[in-house]
Amino acid sequence: MELIQTIVAAVVTLGILVAFHEFGHFWVARRCGIKVLRFSVGFGKPLWSRVDASGTEYTVSIIPLGGYVKMLDEREGDVDPSEHHRAFNRQSVWARIAVVSAGPLANFLLAIAIFWVLFFRGESGLIPIVGEVQAESPAYYAGLESGQQVVSVDNRQTPTVAALNLRLLERLGDSGTIKLGVRYPNSDVVYESDAPIERWLADQEAPNPISGLGITLDLPALLPVIDSVVGDSPALRAGFQAGDVILTADNKSMPLWMDWVTYVRERPGQSIAVTVDRAGQIESLTVRPERAETNGEAYGSVGMMVRQPDIPSDRIKVFDRGPIDALGAALVRTGDLIGFTFSSMGKMLQGLISPSNLSGPITIAKVAASSAESGWASWLGFLALLSISLGAINLLPIPVLDGGHLLFYAIEALTGRPVPEKVQVLGYQVGIMLVLSLMAFALYNDVVRL
Repeated sequence: MELIQTIVAAVVTLGILVAFHEFGHFWVARRCGIKVLRFSVGFGKPLWSRVDASGTEYTVSIIPLGGYVKMLDEREGDVDPSEHHRAFNRQSVWARIAVVSAGPLANFLLAIAIFWVLFFRGESGLIPIVGEVQAESPAYYAGLESGQQVVSVDNRQTPTVAALNLRLLERLGDSGTIKLGVRYPNSDVVYESDAPIERWLADQEAPNPISGLGITLDLPALLPVIDSVVGDSPALRAGFQAGDVILTADNKSMPLWMDWVTYVRERPGQSIAVTVDRAGQIESLTVRPERAETNGEAYGSVGMMVRQPDIPSDRIKVFDRGPIDALGAALVRTGDLIGFTFSSMGKMLQGLISPSNLSGPITIAKVAASSAESGWASWLGFLALLSISLGAINLLPIPVLDGGHLLFYAIEALTGRPVPEKVQVLGYQVGIMLVLSLMAFALYNDVVRL
């Protein structure tokens, strides 16, 4: 059942992204007078199709990992002379640039629309207050102290933990200093200092920038209270239930959730005798953690989620935006994430970010399912992030991708003549090899994470 939910979440998520991307190409092509032969979401055998009055065939195909818009083009077959003016290859270079650019632009517009909805309905986040500072860490050398609020990174505001994470993630792999702005409680005075970094977190898979800075946040204690149990997991088979409070494991006290997590991770495949408080009654259970592995390191996993503690209202930043302010915030957030995506890809090519962070369809499917389970707002946020990634990746100057076509058309616009057909064909062959290699590597990363 869980596998089916994951597949459905992935298909719906990717289907929406592909449909918007291809609709961008389709809509602009129609506006330019180009005849569209087929609009397809997915590849392979059509599961559904219909033809409209203008002769365009709309299809949903069996393989949901992409899609395409097929336009009338003399390079792909004979075209009736009466329809030469509707062929893609007969259009001006600027019309072709507009059609190709429209796909990624549609993905960016989708992200803006999603963020606008989320911001307009209300946004809140935890205020980043320093808990502990690790000795000899960047934060330690910057002079950060417990109780201070981190208000800016590199002169950019960080009103929430999410904002702090994003600003720090932008500095992954960098060397030099991170400029931090902090203030004490009940004070408006901001103190600035520099945290020294050297190829910061460059070799880490799934880096934690706040931990990498050398701080823990001042948060309410995370108690060992179960919020939910994953289907078909060791925890479910052992009889754990939502609301159970874990008291002991093998007669050892578990005062905090991390005590329990650490105990489980250290015992893959070993039976653990657990006592829990269930609505005032003490229950004894036995669970055997499944063996999981990441980067060759084995650990135990039982499949349960912690109940988040109540946060005092004065520790939460609430944004109350009207429609105009929400749109402005959506534009800023989308622009920040587009810039971050391109910067991250550049750093990955330079070896400043671990290539292990590249994800493929399996990870996307799992995150889509997890986001859907967390609620529609969480899923929409993930959809926006994925839409930005899809748009940015398609703009890379690799033949076969939209960016590769734009590169050829830009050369044509500058020189006044198209790139030779032989050069384009060679470029497409190289591009296919690059794209397939990237997909294979991303899939390999997915399998390693399983």
